[in-house]
Amino acid sequence: MSQKFDVVVIGAGPGGYVAAIRAAQLGLKTACVEKWVDDKGATILGGTCLNVGCIPSKALLDSTHKYHMTHGEFEAHGIKTGKVTMDVPAMIARKDQIVKNLTGGITGLFKANGVTLLSGKGKVLAGKQVEVTKADGSTEVVDAENIIIAAGSVPVNIPPAPLTDGLIVDNEGALQITKTPKRLGVIGAGVIGLEMGSIWARLGSEVTVLEAMEEFLPFADKDVAKESQKILGKQGLDIKLGARVTGTEVKGKAVKVQYTDANGEQEITVDTLIVAVGRRPYTEGLLAGDCGVELDERGFISVDGQCRTSVPGVYAIGDVVRGPMLAHKASEEGIMVADIIHGHKAQMNYDCIPGIIYTHPELAWVGKSEQQLKAEGVKYKVGKFPFAASGRAMASHDTEGFVKLIACEETDRILGCHIVGGLAGELIAQAVIAMEFGSSAEDLQLTVFAHPTVSEAVHEAALACDGHAIHVANRKKR
Repeated sequence: MSQKFDVVVIGAGPGGYVAAIRAAQLGLKTACVEKWVDDKGATILGGTCLNVGCIPSKALLDSTHKYHMTHGEFEAHGIKTGKVTMDVPAMIARKDQIVKNLTGGITGLFKANGVTLLSGKGKVLAGKQVEVTKADGSTEVVDAENIIIAAGSVPVNIPPAPLTDGLIVDNEGALQITKTPKRLGVIGAGVIGLEMGSIWARLGSEVTVLEAMEEFLPFADKDVAKESQKILGKQGLDIKLGARVTGTEVKGKAVKVQYTDANGEQEITVDTLIVAVGRRPYTEGLLAGDCGVELDERGFISVDGQCRTSVPGVYAIGDVVRGPMLAHKASEEGIMVADIIHGHKAQMNYDCIPGIIYTHPELAWVGKSEQQLKAEGVKYKVGKFPFAASGRAMASHDTEGFVKLIACEETDRILGCHIVGGLAGELIAQAVIAMEFGSSAEDLQLTVFAHPTVSEAVHEAALACDGHAIHVANRKKR
C-alpha cells in the first residue's frame, strides 16, 4: 500500500524546503522529494541556492573583498600591512564548510517539524500521485492530496562553448576553481557573470566579460547600470558589450574564444572560461504526459497569481514558474502555497520583490525603473542622494554610489528604489517595506532615521523627491 500525504513537495531548494516546513508547521502530513545526493549517497538539501549558488558565491565574494581591502583600502584607515597572500584552497574549504553547516541545518529542521524526506527523483503522475525513482533505480509511488512542484532551474549551456573540465565551466564549476587564473573569461554580464568576475578580479585575474547585449544590465535602472559599469571597469573588469561568442577552442591548458562585435571577428585567449548566460526551468522527466500540468511557450510551468497549475491541487513555485529566478521569491511562494492549502487567504505582492547583485559596491532595486515609468507614460519624480555626502559612508571609506527613489508625481506613492552602494542589499529592505505598506515619499521624509547611519541616504533621497534634501544642493527650486 502506497504512502499518502497531505502535501508532497518536489525539490528541497529554497522554495521546496520552506514550503515543506511551513506545511508541516500547519499540521499537514508532508513529504519532500529530493534527487540530489553526495558521493556517499546521502541526500543533499538546499538546492542550487545553498549548494552551488547564493550562499557559496557570497562566501567567496566576502573572502575576496576582505583580501582586496588589504591592498589599498586599509591604508586610508592608517592600517599598515606587509605582504598579504590568498590561500585559495583554504578559501574554497571555508565556503564548503558554510554550505555543509547550512544544508545540515535543513535536515535538522525537517526532523524537528516532522517532514518526511523521500530521496529520489520526483515525477508528477495523473491523479495527484508522485513517482519517486531512487538512486538504485527502484521506484515508489506516493499519493498526495496536494503537490507543490519546486524543481528549480539549471544553467543554460551554449553550443559555441561546450563545458570542458576545469577550463570551460558553468556557474557551478566556477565555485570549484582552486587556483587564481591569470586570464579569466566570462560569457554573460548578468548577476552570476559579474559576481564571478569580481571574485577573481580581486585576486588578480585579468577578467574579460563578453556580453551579447548592446546595453549593460538592461533590466536595471539606467542610472544604476551606468554607475556600476563605471565602477566595475575601474576594478579591472573589461566588459565588452555587443560581443557574441561564436566558438571556443581548447589548446593545452588555455581556451581560445572567438566572438564578433561591432568591429568584426575577434579572439581572446584565457586560462579559464565561465559560461554564465542564464538559467532555465528544470522540467526534464518531471511531468508524466497525462498528468495534465501545462507548460508555457518558454518551458515554464503555467500558473496563476497564487501558483496554481492547470490541475487542481497541484502547485508550482520558484524557478520553474514565471517571474525572477530568486531564492527569496521561491521561499515566499512556498509559504503562500502552504497557507492556501491549509485554507488561509494568502497572496504575494510581485511588485515588491527586490533584486540584488553582490558586487562591491552592491546593486539593489525594487519596483519600477525610470525607463519603465517613461515607457508607461507615468508621471513621476526622482530623489537622488550620493553616499559621498553621507557622514557614515565617509567614516567607513565606502562612498561610491547613491540611492535613487522614484515616486508618483500625483499621489507621492513610492514606485521604485534603486541603489548602488556598499550596503545596497541591506538598505533596499527599507524601500521594500515602505512600498509593501503603500507608503509615500513624504512618509519616509517624516520618518526619523538614526544618525550617523548609511540608511540616512534613503531618508535624504525621499526628501530630494520634493527638493528638500538637507545634505546636498537641491535640484528643484521651491
